[in-house]
Amino acid sequence: MCDEDTERDAAEYLKSKLSRRDFNTLAAGSAVMMALPGVVGAVAVTGNEVNVTTPDGIADCFFVHPAQGKHPGVIIWPDIRGLRPAFRMMATRLAESGYAVLCVNPFYRSARAPVVAEGETFGDPEVRARIMPYYQATATSATNLIDAKAFVKFLDAQKSVDVTRKIGTTGYCMGGPIVLRTAAAVPDRIGAGATFHGGGLVTDQSDSPHLLIPEMEAEFLIAIAENDDKKGPGEKEILRDNYEVSGLEAEIEVYEGTLHGWCPPDSPVYNKVQAERAWSRLLELFDRTLGSSVKYS
Repeated sequence: MCDEDTERDAAEYLKSKLSRRDFNTLAAGSAVMMALPGVVGAVAVTGNEVNVTTPDGIADCFFVHPAQGKHPGVIIWPDIRGLRPAFRMMATRLAESGYAVLCVNPFYRSARAPVVAEGETFGDPEVRARIMPYYQATATSATNLIDAKAFVKFLDAQKSVDVTRKIGTTGYCMGGPIVLRTAAAVPDRIGAGATFHGGGLVTDQSDSPHLLIPEMEAEFLIAIAENDDKKGPGEKEILRDNYEVSGLEAEIEVYEGTLHGWCPPDSPVYNKVQAERAWSRLLELFDRTLGSSVKYS
């Protein structure tokens, strides 16, 4: 999960890679979002903002899907900066690959998206002070259970979703633990899960997400940032052992040279090469477990 340590790692990385002027620009929250590569054979898609009713309120989300036909559903849980243009772009790219994608605002109980305005950065203590209460209201097993069931119900009610196929789910940063909880909350519907630089997958608490693995039926991809692994080098082995004992397939890998937050294209530590490799592994997982006729390049 993003904290002062990960912000410090990012700042040190940027100072080593950028000029003082460029570093100050990024530090001010004005990073230019990188364009994502296209999808070979991409299908035409349609997307719009939607409101999803949950037992706790109305969740503002972005729903994007192929313009024609029925397709496997996917739920995306963003990182701590929430639903924003970068994640709408990622959701659209996945839809162009043949999936009906719901990208959620995990903080809907506290605020509508965006929760971090253009020009702001999570590295700013004032921004962190505003966002952390949103996170604390969201990152509980009880709220994640409520949301997982509500978002699966929403997808299953859409004409563009093929309910005969399993649903996939992905999570970034704070979204990582929510992916595990989602897979355990609705095991009969969640067929694949993927986490990217997910924080808090393994903890010493009684509600640690990894303890839910026996309740899942999903195949997993867990892509770990190198600096996250250095802070908890034993966590990947705990995850591997628990998936193996439960008889579930899981690809668990530390991505060399990456920092926490390397996947979203608006991240100051975005690593295009490794993000693309992780993306290709995600599409292989989804194609194998959910099914899609669109080929990725």
